[in-house]
Amino acid sequence: MNDRNYAIIEAPSNLGLRPTGVELLPQALLRYGLAERLQARHAVRLDVPRYSDARDPDTHTLNAQAIADWSPKLADAVTDVLDRDEFPVVLGGDCSILLGTSLALKRRGRYGLMFIDGHADFYQPEADPYGEAASMDLAFATGHGPALLSDIEGLGPLVREEDAVAFGFRDAKDQAEYGSQPLPDDLLSYDLAKVRELGVEAAATAAVKHLTRPELQGFFIHVDADCLDDDVMPAVEYRLPDGLSIQELRRTLEIALASGKALGIEVTVYNPNLDKDGEAGRRLVDVLSDALSHPSQVNAAH
Repeated sequence: MNDRNYAIIEAPSNLGLRPTGVELLPQALLRYGLAERLQARHAVRLDVPRYSDARDPDTHTLNAQAIADWSPKLADAVTDVLDRDEFPVVLGGDCSILLGTSLALKRRGRYGLMFIDGHADFYQPEADPYGEAASMDLAFATGHGPALLSDIEGLGPLVREEDAVAFGFRDAKDQAEYGSQPLPDDLLSYDLAKVRELGVEAAATAAVKHLTRPELQGFFIHVDADCLDDDVMPAVEYRLPDGLSIQELRRTLEIALASGKALGIEVTVYNPNLDKDGEAGRRLVDVLSDALSHPSQVNAAH
């Protein structure tokens, strides 16, 4: 039996990407039965400001002010769930929702981040070819970038570099091509090659050990659907060959959740418009519900 009380937050923001379908992620995963399988309460669906394709001249980022204004609203929703001793399951949207979930925890204390993503998302605005915050979210969350997005509510960095783990990314070629800044030395990283070299069990265990150090009160889990192998998850915006298998992602999540220190999870970037038969979305629901239903001790964030 599972001992967590789940609450679903719909956060269908496309402000950090493009209005092509990622904003439909929540309703698709709910249609495929995620809430029922988790026996989850539906907490809230957040309204999202209108998308603009005008790149902000000061931050070189699309929708920068809208993201800065909206992220505290998501943080409030996450806070409400945590205050009820529930486990938030935040359904994006694009990866810029990380700023809202990270803000919620930074308001409470010092928390870590397990960042499971096919991309490192550490671009600086002047290098990112599209100005999309979804390619810069880990950088912004760890205090790198314009203050409007990296110092929300004056609390930046929302996650300390040494309290984050980047896991499963495989975009080194793109990073080099477009000139992304490198991940900081203090930010623990396990790219896909390293995960495979160590084995997913050892890599995930080491990542979780880092995130359960005594100075941390817990950690949040970010899952971008493009962390999965392209053959099983083609319904994403920026496709890359290879990726974690369904089994590898499930095991990674099980290890993270079994620590008892994970406080919530967000899911991003799956695009139902690119998944006409729904097969990829159902696979995503399967892996999430299987992993989240695994029993573990819960330590609430207070």
